Amino acid sequence: MFPDVGLPELVTLAILAVLLFGPDKLPEIIQNAAEFIRKVRAFSDSAKEEIRSELGPEFKDFEFEDLHPKTFVRKHVLDGDGDGIGRDLGLDDIRGALDPRKELAEVVDAVREVADDTDPRTTAPPVTLAKTDRPEASARSAFDPDAT
Repeated sequence: MFPDVGLPELVTLAILAVLLFGPDKLPEIIQNAAEFIRKVRAFSDSAKEEIRSELGPEFKDFEFEDLHPKTFVRKHVLDGDGDGIGRDLGLDDIRGALDPRKELAEVVDAVREVADDTDPRTTAPPVTLAKTDRPEASARSAFDPDAT
């Protein structure tokens, strides 16, 4: 409930309570506070049960924590669990469309198929680059037809 309250804060609150109420009235005040907390919890639990019973049998497993926006989105939209809201929105289709693995696999298969169908005798001969001793020939472009 209070995640940031540590031991020093609790000791400070206890000392403050003893100073404010005195050691003789402090147990009575603690009992009254505990009884009040129990009544609030009981009221909350009965209200939850009444809401569940009014919603009907299809909401028997309904949890109020699921109404938190983060929990609702995670459970119903992102995971696609529950009553199918995620599937109704087409999120699986969107994920599939944005996933490049299927298209890359198709491209790889097509390249392999073309490579397997190609006759090795019809491919271009390998190109070798030879170093020349003439400085004017090495300065010219390899694609220049007058370079020979």
